[in-house]
Amino acid sequence: MSAVAEIPAAPLPSPLATRLQNLDRTQRLRLGIGIALLVVVAIVGLVMGRTPEYRILYTGLADKDGGAIVAQLSTMNVPYKYSEGGGAILVPAERVHDVRLRLASMGLPKGSVSGFELMENNRFGMTQFQERLTFQRGLEGELTRSIQALSSVDSARVHLALPNQNGFFREQQKPSASVLVSLRPGRVLDRAQLAGIVHLVASSVPEMSPSAVSVLDDTGKLLSQSPDAAGNGSGVDAQQLQYIQLMEQQYTRRILDLLEPVVGKQNVKAQVTAEVDFSQTESTSELHKPNLDKEASAVRSQQVVETSNGGTPGGPSGVPGATSNQPPTAAAAPINGASAPLTASGAAGATTGGTKRESVTNYEVDKTTRVTRGGTGAVKRLSAAVVVNHQTSLDDKGKPVTRGLSPEQIDQMTALVRESIGFNKERGDSVNLMNAPFVIDKAQVDDTPIWKRPETLEAARSLAWPVGTVLLAAIVLLGLVRPGMKAMMAPKAVALSETGAGGPGGQLDALISDDAQRPALGGPLSGGIETLPATPQQLRLEDARKLALANPIAVANIVKTWINGETAA
Repeated sequence: MSAVAEIPAAPLPSPLATRLQNLDRTQRLRLGIGIALLVVVAIVGLVMGRTPEYRILYTGLADKDGGAIVAQLSTMNVPYKYSEGGGAILVPAERVHDVRLRLASMGLPKGSVSGFELMENNRFGMTQFQERLTFQRGLEGELTRSIQALSSVDSARVHLALPNQNGFFREQQKPSASVLVSLRPGRVLDRAQLAGIVHLVASSVPEMSPSAVSVLDDTGKLLSQSPDAAGNGSGVDAQQLQYIQLMEQQYTRRILDLLEPVVGKQNVKAQVTAEVDFSQTESTSELHKPNLDKEASAVRSQQVVETSNGGTPGGPSGVPGATSNQPPTAAAAPINGASAPLTASGAAGATTGGTKRESVTNYEVDKTTRVTRGGTGAVKRLSAAVVVNHQTSLDDKGKPVTRGLSPEQIDQMTALVRESIGFNKERGDSVNLMNAPFVIDKAQVDDTPIWKRPETLEAARSLAWPVGTVLLAAIVLLGLVRPGMKAMMAPKAVALSETGAGGPGGQLDALISDDAQRPALGGPLSGGIETLPATPQQLRLEDARKLALANPIAVANIVKTWINGETAA
């Protein structure tokens, strides 16, 4: 038995380095490219997946200021986005203050309103005209702020016309104002709010009349009533239109309240049209009645004239002659009181002295003056149109069936409608009731394919980047990195059955053979330094070889026992 020389074992190289050395150049290149691409994909995914925190830069901006700010942000390469509804502009949180300062240096936003703080920046040498102009600008700014405080007003502008007051002018020109308001979407100004704006502006300027304030909206429509229209009563009054609409709604509600309990809700539709007279008329009439008797008549004036010639009572008077010697005859009708007795000459009340009496009496004329003023808002005519749905009932099989109303039912409903609106035939009112089936609109079904719907496309756009990153990483990992890792792994030990050493003879040859060139058997460890580290199977085979060389008799007995099929002791 020969002694085996033991050689000190050299330090084994790193398993990773050894596996890399076993790869060829192409495999190493593919592995390196795959690892580099995988690292790049991971970095890009982290960078793109990291969403910066956005904060509000400006809110409540006008469209003009918002467009100017967005254009400037694009020029500055600052990312931005809008809040829900577009009411605010958001930028990354770490750049909010920097962007605000840079935009302020450019004069953005320009929509800020300045008030009386303009008076604090008076410079030395300012003229009286400049002071007056600055005061006017400050007053306009303060009025603008007050008007913008209303919930319905989005923005406003106020223009004041303040003439110079001069004591040498006999008639001073009065100030006036114009207000332009932009309302919020879906909002309107009622008459009370409009009057409030007018009186706010008029009360803020001395000697300004409310009729000198004009209010317009952003479409150019005059909201306040002009003085000319107020003087001549022309134009359409919004209050009158509102009165007509309210009246029509009340009549319509009356009809629905009567018919809905009979035919069911949503089975009747009604519309009432009212013609209302808002004209103001005034008429004056005088009535003269014939004169009544003197006891019932009122004396307006009475004049009595008596003349006397101063002669002897009862003596002759007048021009000498036959006529003057005749006595006066009595009066045919008394003027006032009892008639005087007739004398021989026919004169009434004549005495010897020659007295003349005249009496004139004026009576009042019976007159009646009547002034009639027509009332406003009188209903001239009413027209009602009513549509009633067919009645729905169940047949013998339980299926719903629709049928029309009978003529008696239609007449009864028509009578109810007439009574509810106060039908007046002399006024020209009309009521028309029709029975017809209602058309039920079916819910529209969206036939658009799911891949063409906006929400699907939006979801695909939002998921495209992360999904694409994951797919690219998977392709790189499976196509480049995984084959390289497989090639780096040590090959598995070949089974003994595949090398022909599976039988008893093969095992014996493997134990006693000194040939290191046989397949599935590594070279002796004592013969030199192996390039690769020994596997556990190689170590066991080397121990068996040493046992066979050191004690061949025992090994032979073991093999003999295997061959005979006996169990080893």
